[in-house]
Amino acid sequence: FYHLNSERESKVNNIYYKKRQCCFDEHSRICDDDNKNFIERDKTHTCCFFGHRKIKKTEALWNKVYTVIEELIRDYNVHIFLFGSKSEFDDLCLNIVTELKEKYPYINRVYVRAAYADINDDYADYLLESYDDTYFPERIRGAGRASYVERNQEMINKSAFCVFYYDETYSPPWRKNNRRDLTDYQPKSGTKLAYDYAEKKGLKIINM
Repeated sequence: FYHLNSERESKVNNIYYKKRQCCFDEHSRICDDDNKNFIERDKTHTCCFFGHRKIKKTEALWNKVYTVIEELIRDYNVHIFLFGSKSEFDDLCLNIVTELKEKYPYINRVYVRAAYADINDDYADYLLESYDDTYFPERIRGAGRASYVERNQEMINKSAFCVFYYDETYSPPWRKNNRRDLTDYQPKSGTKLAYDYAEKKGLKIINM
C-alpha cells in the first residue's frame, strides 16, 4: 500500500465551491455558467484515475482507495478529480469521491469525454447526475481511434496526482483486427500506456 510522502504544502487554501453546472474553457479554467466568474484551475490540486476494466473488488481495496483519496483532499488540498474510462476501477473511485463529497462538499468530479465533442442538454444533464462537470478536449477532436489514449494524456497533463489500479502482469484479451481481417492481435493496455505516460511526466503515482 502506497503512502504519500510527508512533504506537503505548508499553506492550505480553504476554497469552497458552490454546487453548480460549469464547464472547462479552452484555457483550462472552471467557468460558472450562471455568472461567468472564473476560478483559475491549479493542476497541483488535481487528481486523475486509471485502472483495468475488470478488478478484484474487495472491502480492503475500497478502504485503501478511500484512505488515499481522503488523504489527498485533507493533506494536499486536492479538490478536482478527473474521470475518463468506463472501468470498474473508475466506478469504484467515482463512488468513493461521491461519498467523500458529503464530507468535503467543495470537491469536484469532472468527466473528461473522449467521444461526443458536442452534446445536447439532455446528455449533459445525464452526465451531471453523477459528475459536477464535463468537457471534451479540443486537442483530441478528429483523433479517431487514438482519442482515448490522447484523452488520458490530457487528464494526466492537467493533474499532479494519479491513482492507478495497474497490474504489470495483466494483458487485454486478444481481438480480431476487423470484420474483413479476422486475424487475432494483442491490443495494448490503455492503463499501461497511461501509467508509462504519467511516469514520464513526473506525476505522483499511487498504484493500488
